Amino acid sequence: MMPKIWLPALIVGLTGGAAQALTVDNCGEALTFETPPERLVVHDMNMTDMAFALGLQEHIVGLTGITGWYKASPEFDALRGNIPELAPKYPTVENLVAADPDLFFAGWYYGMKPGGDVTPDTLAPFGIKTMILTESCIHLDKDRPEASMDLLFDDVVRLGKVMRVEARAEELVKGWKSELAAIKAQTAELQKPRVFLLDGPADAPFTAGKFAIPDAMIAAAGGENVTHDLDTSWGRTSWEAVAAANPEFLILLDYQTGNGAVDTFRFLEEHPVMSQTDAVRNGRWIGLRYEELTPGPANIEAISKMARAMHPGTN
Repeated sequence: MMPKIWLPALIVGLTGGAAQALTVDNCGEALTFETPPERLVVHDMNMTDMAFALGLQEHIVGLTGITGWYKASPEFDALRGNIPELAPKYPTVENLVAADPDLFFAGWYYGMKPGGDVTPDTLAPFGIKTMILTESCIHLDKDRPEASMDLLFDDVVRLGKVMRVEARAEELVKGWKSELAAIKAQTAELQKPRVFLLDGPADAPFTAGKFAIPDAMIAAAGGENVTHDLDTSWGRTSWEAVAAANPEFLILLDYQTGNGAVDTFRFLEEHPVMSQTDAVRNGRWIGLRYEELTPGPANIEAISKMARAMHPGTN
């Protein structure tokens, strides 16, 4: 096993024979490609958005995990074109093998489960390499850095290098960093509201901890995540703990089914302890889609939306 090195999108060029191999960091281990992948399967909307942003449609032979959970936007459908969906939720090994890909882009609890049927180890005998979403590495390796926007930047650059569109990836990231610098300049001197993110009504709230990208997004928008100390990426806490932190602003995950975030806010208005928090009493919340709150290109506009909602008067 390769020693863990937290360098952004670690890339090592290896020269041998007529081809040049490429190695990238993959949750602290080396993932090597002797030749560029030609056939790609991507799981989930956020990772598909990364691939679309890099213009990889001609290489994508299938998607998984889209229609089983989400209502896709017309923009997403236009970019998707006639790319087939191999499975509406989690794929099986058979789903993937039938598409004959040489690369599967997914993550832990983003298309794969530790010890499940679909893992890098179960796909390898079929010649399918797996590139793992970096945010999800925490599920198998607790020795990870806290979330930062590099979870997005590095994965886009890594995918770009693997698919040989590195210049496009670097240009995208450069633009995103410029946008975030402008947001930070507007909010740097403003008071940081206490923010709580909720993924739908439940007996115990499901939210983002210190290893999930919304933690970094909230900070980038000029807020403080009240569940930052939660020692996971996505996980559960208690209503009592959230209410004790008295959030001043809410981010409600909106799957765009039914009344979505509106129903979630109504649930909080009727909740015995959450109804007493400043955020609920003052009606301060924003609904954001799944792909806006998981690592992907939609994060940047989502941060801008957060900043405007948290800090009225910012552009």
